[in-house]
Amino acid sequence: MTSPLTSRQTLSFLLHRFRETGIRPQTRFGQNFLIDLNLLEVLLEGAAITRNDVVLEVGTGTGSLTVRLAERAAAVVTVEVDPKMFQLAGEELHRVNNVVMLHVDALKNKNRLNPTVLETVRTQLAAAPGRRFKLVANLPYNIATPIVSNLLTEDAPPQTMTVTIQKELAERITARPGSEHYGALSIWVQAQCRAEILRILPPAAFWPRPKVSSAFLQLTLDEALRGRIADRAFFHEFVRAMFCHRRKFLRSELLSAVKGRLDKPRVDAILAQLNLPGTLRAESLGVEQMLALCDAVRAATEAA
Repeated sequence: MTSPLTSRQTLSFLLHRFRETGIRPQTRFGQNFLIDLNLLEVLLEGAAITRNDVVLEVGTGTGSLTVRLAERAAAVVTVEVDPKMFQLAGEELHRVNNVVMLHVDALKNKNRLNPTVLETVRTQLAAAPGRRFKLVANLPYNIATPIVSNLLTEDAPPQTMTVTIQKELAERITARPGSEHYGALSIWVQAQCRAEILRILPPAAFWPRPKVSSAFLQLTLDEALRGRIADRAFFHEFVRAMFCHRRKFLRSELLSAVKGRLDKPRVDAILAQLNLPGTLRAESLGVEQMLALCDAVRAATEAA
């Protein structure tokens, strides 16, 4: 049965509810509430939640999405950092027995998720055989990149991530080599997942209205792709280093990335081995080429 809250998260309902409680959306928490309920259904349909799924939601908000996830999932772990919003959502969610609410920051720091969040998800996954991990969230814009990126550093990341993020970020994640949006994040995600933009959302779909368009993005983990990465931590660091100075030529960027570990003759030998002209730029390399370059560099540094 649908909660009254989930059927009422319209602009008028939110304005009335926030006026009652004295709550105001906090820019520092990246709070923009999806008020188009038809679009909320699109997000849920894309996520394809089943009774075998443990869903992580980052940004509980009023609990509107949380309740709908709980109707479909085995369990929902929902995270909210704002104490007032946590209390407001708790008034609705305390009746829902398959929701675990966490009043914590989802990130320990920009490079690591909060261990409490991960441990809570693992506990729910272990509660019954065959459970799968999914992320479904209207991600706060200010933490969307580290949430997605850091989840992919884990040994057991979500099978799918179906999230609301800024349109520009969605374009960066799905960008192709040579395009203006293509970079380290594109490679890091596409080396492990199939990425698809499900829908572009106008600012009017949210309150408060953001200044930019948003998107529903879906990432589907591909174990065959992910299995090609011999050392994820090394690959993650390497890819970021290769885009530190975007306009540098490939040879110069690679020399900077391996400074103190490999000399110029060894770098030149690696590029020649892979048939990569040093006058290319990193943004020209596809995922396969970047993986091959990373493997060659790692082997050379281990042998040095």
